[in-house]
Amino acid sequence: MADRISAKGVTPDDDFGNDALDLIEITGVIKWFDVAKGFGFIVPDNGMQDVLVHVTCLRRDGYQTVLEGARVVALIQKRDRGYQAFRILSMDQSTAIHPSQLPPVKTHVQVTPTSGLERCLVKWFNRTKGFGFLTRGDGTEDIFIHMETLRRFGLTELRPGQTVLVRFGDGDKGLMAAEIHPDVPAPTGRAH
Repeated sequence: MADRISAKGVTPDDDFGNDALDLIEITGVIKWFDVAKGFGFIVPDNGMQDVLVHVTCLRRDGYQTVLEGARVVALIQKRDRGYQAFRILSMDQSTAIHPSQLPPVKTHVQVTPTSGLERCLVKWFNRTKGFGFLTRGDGTEDIFIHMETLRRFGLTELRPGQTVLVRFGDGDKGLMAAEIHPDVPAPTGRAH
C-alpha cells in the first residue's frame, strides 16, 4: 500500500494552487519518457495505474531527463486525469535502457552509417517539422537529420551553429545521420 505523507518541501513557487496536497510516496520504473514532448510515465511497483511524470517535475528536482527502465522513488498526487509525479525523491539509472539500445523506430527511414564519427555544424533544425540539416563545411553535401534520431540518442533539440558529432550514411535522397552526439570539448590543461 502507498504511504500518504505531508507536502514537506513544497514552496510557494510550486504551481499547485492553494489546495491542500495529498501526496503518496511510490517506487516504480519509468515506462517511457519522450524528451521532445517533455513527459512520460512511471509504472508503480504497487500495481497502481501509471503515473504521469513531466519534465518540469524532473528539472525542479535536478534531473534533465530520465531513461526507460530507470527506477524512481516519487511523491505523486491525484489530479483530474489521474496520478502525476509531484517530486522525484531518488532515481537509479543503473537499470535504465539508453535510447540507442532501444529497437529501431518505425516512424522514419534509418540508414546504416558508412562514415566515422565526424564533427558537423547544424545548418538549421525545426522541431515542429521534425528534421533539419547538418554540414561538414563549404563544398560538402548536407546531411539530413530526423527528430527520431535525436530522440534515440537522448537529445531534445539542435541550434543553428551548434557543433555535433555524427555518423552518417547514404539515404534514398542523399546523406542521412544515423547517430548523433553532443560535441563536448576536451578539457584543456591549466597552467599552475
